[in-house]
Amino acid sequence: MERIVDYFEHIPSAHRSLLLVGGIAFFWLLESIVPLVRFDYHKPRHAGINLFFTVTTILVNFTLAFVLVNTSDWAVARHLGLLQWVPMPLWVQAITGLLLLDLIGAWLAHWTEHHVKWMWQFHSVHHSDQYVDTTTANRHHPGESVIRFLFTTLAVIVVGAPMWLVFMYQAFSVLLSQFNHANIELPRWADRAIGWLVVTPNMHHVHHHYVLPYSNTNYGNIFSIWDRLFSTYATRSGKDLVYGLDTHPHPREHSHIGGILKVPFQPYRAPVGEKESKLSEV
Repeated sequence: MERIVDYFEHIPSAHRSLLLVGGIAFFWLLESIVPLVRFDYHKPRHAGINLFFTVTTILVNFTLAFVLVNTSDWAVARHLGLLQWVPMPLWVQAITGLLLLDLIGAWLAHWTEHHVKWMWQFHSVHHSDQYVDTTTANRHHPGESVIRFLFTTLAVIVVGAPMWLVFMYQAFSVLLSQFNHANIELPRWADRAIGWLVVTPNMHHVHHHYVLPYSNTNYGNIFSIWDRLFSTYATRSGKDLVYGLDTHPHPREHSHIGGILKVPFQPYRAPVGEKESKLSEV
């Protein structure tokens, strides 16, 4: 375990870049071979739009990285946070820390973005994608990237996470997000086997259905336990899903970078559609 800790404590920037680029490339090729949905779209152009937002996310996180590093060092130096208060072996620290960082930095951030109108305005950019694939994982408005960063920083303080744990969490977060957005569907047995631990494409695609109540379910990023615990878990057959938003159907608002960037600053649009429908179990 000490070797793993040492690796993530000093993880080279090249390795972090490889996780991002290699993950996108792998899942992009995989979904081209065995797609869940055979979209009628220009895949490279669609990827280009989402990769633009990948770059803006990287720029935001790189610009604010010093805040995260200093926050982690500050919390550890002052013995703040759960991991600093309760002595535990390194492997327990890793599991506990990953769970709590995922809960606060991902699940809570995501849930909040769906329930606070001005945050939803930024997050709706992510949901406006009508062709959900692995590149959608990084389709975040720069404003949302800042919001997510603030939640991650809060999580670091609450957990008392050292930087090796933060880097480990970010690595898992990147890979799992690319995996669960990928345009693939696991066999039922495989989904059931690993879906009790991590968020699968079968699970997360439901969250991208274009209307309520499904878009307000399955908020998880790494671990599926949080949605099961907080009763926000839902299932629906992949063939019955329609991606995008019922409030933003026009191509200029979901398929053109200039229009997408303006979406958060438009008047709020209340969601419509299947508000009264029941969550189905399949």
